[in-house]
Amino acid sequence: MKIRAAVLHQAQSPLSLETLDMEPPRADEVLVRMVATGICHTDIAMMSRPFPVNQPIVLGHEGAGVVEQVGAAVRQLQPGDRVVLSYNACGHCSPCRSRASSYCHYFFGSNFLGQRSDGSTALSQGGQAVRHRFFGQSSFATHSLCTETNAVKVPGDVPDPLFQMLGPLGCGFITGAGAMVNVLKPSMGEAVAVFGSGAVGMAAIMAARALGAHPIIAIDRVATRLQTALELGASHAIDTLKTSDTLAALQAIAPQGVQVTLDTTAVSAVLRQALDALAPLGRCGFVGGAPLGTQLEVDVRDVMLKGKTLRGIVEGDAQPHVFIPTLIRMHQAGQFPFDRLVRFYDFEQINEAIADARSGQTIKPIIRFH
Repeated sequence: MKIRAAVLHQAQSPLSLETLDMEPPRADEVLVRMVATGICHTDIAMMSRPFPVNQPIVLGHEGAGVVEQVGAAVRQLQPGDRVVLSYNACGHCSPCRSRASSYCHYFFGSNFLGQRSDGSTALSQGGQAVRHRFFGQSSFATHSLCTETNAVKVPGDVPDPLFQMLGPLGCGFITGAGAMVNVLKPSMGEAVAVFGSGAVGMAAIMAARALGAHPIIAIDRVATRLQTALELGASHAIDTLKTSDTLAALQAIAPQGVQVTLDTTAVSAVLRQALDALAPLGRCGFVGGAPLGTQLEVDVRDVMLKGKTLRGIVEGDAQPHVFIPTLIRMHQAGQFPFDRLVRFYDFEQINEAIADARSGQTIKPIIRFH
């Protein structure tokens, strides 16, 4: 079949809307007609630096759509089902069997190589292979081939306007919310500081508020984001463009230190601040794709004597088939108002949406297909 896709041909170049050929689904594959897809900073990072595999490739990994066709081995989905697409995993290695699939031994190959496990690709143009399966989906396209592993069925009571906003639950929002709910687990009344108020940071702030943390401190250099953070659950905001000493500002709010910090910036100097800000027995988590080889220098004595914990977090330690429906229910209960972060763009505006995400003008762009 013919599909339309936004194709990346080389690093530092805009996406090109092109017509591609797509193979029919294999036995374990699911063909999904995309309704909407979020733009994540991981997509932008992949566009900004040399990709680990040859291009062209179709990116996109926060998709929401309707199942059109399923392979013979698919059991849990059928045509007509509405789904949110999340990250891919092998399903059979030790972490996957331990319900820790975001640490799958084959996570890189399943999400970044742009091909099936046998090396084949389902997309092509004029006989030339086009890589796909980015995060198991490549949702910057009118259609996606995924598997049951990374396609989460949406509850039937979700109205269509909300369904169009659900794609970011597949990555950005489960990363931030999951970091709080599944890993850092602030107790009621514990102080939380979130470094970076993009989509991931905002999700973490909303989740921390739902858990009863206080104070909740948002730290960013974009004033409009900080204002939104205050509206969505933060009790305090620190503007790093107006504050010369972030740690001193934190200490003024939480004199004994902060029990939980989360760095979403992927900047090692900021991560060091998040670690230094911890109270005794505090927990620091970090997410985001820092460039390969990025180093972090820590005060070993401080970390040891205060019993601090530093923890890397991938996809919020979330099991998508469990956590995505949980976040939907939280939204319906008014506890996770992620719709406040969303701005819609037409598919033809995808490069404009990426530019707005880069500048911070839009926290979570969502591309709609018509």
